[in-house]
Amino acid sequence: MKPLTERDIRASFVNCSKGEAKRLSVPRDLADRPWDDLDFLGWWDPSAPERSYLVAEVGDRLVGIALRRASQAGHLRRTMCSLCLTTHEGGGVLLMTARKAGRGGQQGDSVGSYLCADLACSLYVRGRKPVGPGGRLHESIPLEEKVERTAGNLARFLDRVLG
Repeated sequence: MKPLTERDIRASFVNCSKGEAKRLSVPRDLADRPWDDLDFLGWWDPSAPERSYLVAEVGDRLVGIALRRASQAGHLRRTMCSLCLTTHEGGGVLLMTARKAGRGGQQGDSVGSYLCADLACSLYVRGRKPVGPGGRLHESIPLEEKVERTAGNLARFLDRVLG
């Protein structure tokens, strides 16, 4: 993924108002992100822990979505992220919901998926971020195919949001 600016990020959001996009918390460490290893930019808002954000390249444009994180209470078992197929214990994977873009979202429609709580899927797939014992299933497919699978899973989720 190419490096993004705060302006690019704010302009990319499709499922919130321009005012909401203007007020959301953008990461301050954009210059330090490992852009070559990212399939998308994902982060959670430390001032509003129930909110996360994801920005990805879809075709020739950026698509940003605001996500609401489900409560972590009671999540003691190991669960798997639907994007990168990484498993985490105790709240490392959360149900996140996104209002649909456009009219559907205005009518209250949303979609959800189980995602890594820190949205570091790209780094887990590439082995750039440790996940702990049993976090990545042993697979014989090459890294490129794992990356493609994660990108395909992300594309399907974003298609559902864009509806």
